Amino acid sequence: MKHHSILPLGLAFFFTSDFAKAADWPVWRGTQADGISRETDWKVAAEPKTLWQAEVGLGFSSFVVADGRVLTTGHADGQDTIWCLNAETGKLVWKHSYPADLGDKYYEGGTSNTPTIEGDKVYHLSRWGDLFCLEAATGKVLWSKNVQKETGAAIPDWGYAGAPLVQGGLLILNVGKAGMGVDKATGKIVWKSDADSAGYSTPVPYTAGGKKLDIVSSTDAYTAVQVEDGTPVWSYRWATRYGVNASDPILSGDHVFISTGYNKGCTLLKLGASQPEKVWESKVLKNQFNSSVLIQGYLYGIDGDQNSRCSLKCVKLDDGKMAWEEKSIGFGSLMAADGRLIILTEKGELVIAKATQSGYEELSRAQVLSGRCWSAPVLANGRLYVRNAPGKVLCLQAK
Repeated sequence: MKHHSILPLGLAFFFTSDFAKAADWPVWRGTQADGISRETDWKVAAEPKTLWQAEVGLGFSSFVVADGRVLTTGHADGQDTIWCLNAETGKLVWKHSYPADLGDKYYEGGTSNTPTIEGDKVYHLSRWGDLFCLEAATGKVLWSKNVQKETGAAIPDWGYAGAPLVQGGLLILNVGKAGMGVDKATGKIVWKSDADSAGYSTPVPYTAGGKKLDIVSSTDAYTAVQVEDGTPVWSYRWATRYGVNASDPILSGDHVFISTGYNKGCTLLKLGASQPEKVWESKVLKNQFNSSVLIQGYLYGIDGDQNSRCSLKCVKLDDGKMAWEEKSIGFGSLMAADGRLIILTEKGELVIAKATQSGYEELSRAQVLSGRCWSAPVLANGRLYVRNAPGKVLCLQAK
């Protein structure tokens, strides 16, 4: 594809208007793609109350929540399964299973991708390129296909990991060098990029100059493409060890923040008339695959890889200077709501802390799970959903 430039005037996020109500969490990282819930009336007790628990199989999927249903995925007995549970009781609403390889190269394997809910549909992309459109209420498969086999796109070492992003009539997938566009009604591939390996992040939407764009990662770059036809607008080279560009970029006005693990580091870019310009680059915050959150000009995120000494850090976006560091958190994942951080450590500790640049201020800490915990927690409608890699799901009271 040829590269074209557009003026980034009027930079803004844009999202479809038919998402579920604000207290729901129907898509990965929430409806604003920032990992921040707009829920305010919530509280987790020092000893959290478990409302229900479930077993969903091996995997690292997070959760999506809408219309009283919560979805996640897991692997068992040579199959991946999309699980739809009653958000209030945990009872099975439906499940859909399909043959899938465990994919235990370098780690225990299992599912990685989080489903996407839009209205009465659920969309899901597997690690191996299986793409599904299902009825949200029943789990009935409306259409399915394998986009990797159809296009010959390279499968990344750990498989595809980004969630489908709904953009009007298209699903934008992080498949190929710079993404793929699929008709959400039929599954027809509308556009595709070169077959080189994708990164592991979920496409992030924004608008510039009246154009709808998405930022997708590959093994060595982050690229903005036009939604309707996949035309690249800009591409910023960001080569990483093992080709792991996994955390989602974070947009703020006419700037974008990128962070990667494996001792690569992070950068703040200014979006201009053509190629982005580097504002600063540093190793201060290295997100291996769980993204940071940006609150009032400060980034909060996990610095370091899961097999290294990690810490929670607060970093000023404008200049990359560290405000504080908390080493007791170690590796983990997080989201935020109402000025507070909701952190699930790799060892299964649930930590609530204030999101303040003045210093680390812990509000509570409780051991809620055992086993490896890499999946991001999700707060929705006064309930907090957490899981571990073996597939134990807990719904905790957060009212």
